Amino acid sequence: MKNPSATATGGSVYASDPPYKPVRDQHFFTKNSDVQNPGHPWFISKGSTNIFADGMGAIIFSDVHADAAALEALTSCIRIPAFRATFGPVDVLVNLGDLLHRGSRPQETLEKVQALSREYRMISVLGNHDHAYLNGILVSGSDAASTYRHEQLRNSPLLSIFDAMPMEWQDHNMLFVHGGPLELGTQVLRLKCWQRLSHEAGDFFTGYHYTASMAFEALEERGLIHMCCGHQHENICCRKTPGGIVQQELGFVPLVLEKDGGTLRLDVARVPLDLPSILRIGGCFGPVPEFAYTDFSTFSFIRIAPRD
Repeated sequence: MKNPSATATGGSVYASDPPYKPVRDQHFFTKNSDVQNPGHPWFISKGSTNIFADGMGAIIFSDVHADAAALEALTSCIRIPAFRATFGPVDVLVNLGDLLHRGSRPQETLEKVQALSREYRMISVLGNHDHAYLNGILVSGSDAASTYRHEQLRNSPLLSIFDAMPMEWQDHNMLFVHGGPLELGTQVLRLKCWQRLSHEAGDFFTGYHYTASMAFEALEERGLIHMCCGHQHENICCRKTPGGIVQQELGFVPLVLEKDGGTLRLDVARVPLDLPSILRIGGCFGPVPEFAYTDFSTFSFIRIAPRD
């Protein structure tokens, strides 16, 4: 149900993906004042400076939702030599937002992000739940334990990670954003961190919904080709082909990595970045955390399979 005048009182996941026609498809970082945010080494705050040279790789994750265990699982995965041998170098981590809410370990999550920022370069953009928490906006999905532990965090210096955090980042003709690419003003539910990819455009209780065609048009106006987002906890890939926009079926295949005398099972779906693409990754929380890897020639959707 639409409600153009609604305030941000809900945070439920919009389950319907755009009904596009399915199709099956078989850098160098410089430390300078134009890139690094002085006083805030946890993340790179400028939103328009390329930091990648050819051959560099990025780990992208979104929607941790205070699940420190899932973030630790991701970290353990990307540290495995077999991961880098399979996918490529890990030069930068990109956090697409929603570190907070719903889970019950917000302090441990932010401590983990702080530690990772000392080990890797990190780009962070603001998620709608981060925005809601910082601005006292009520959203759904957090139980009593989660709410209590988030309130205990209110005066923590760990929250400095959000100081001047942007809502988007762009690099190598790709836009990184939590929700969507549209410039719609300053109303809460129209901010980029609240926008949602959908089959129908308009104002909803959960945020402004936009279509894939609207996103591609916005990207083209900015001279960008691809967009990587999170927010909706479900992966999807929309591609702009000569015949129109299609939703590409993601064919996940199992991958087993050797790890400390044991193995780690992943499910991976690779997409070549040879066409304009919208790449929405699943959430990095729960028993099957999801994330992605890209070297800007190929984009890999990755799931960490649960242990037996």
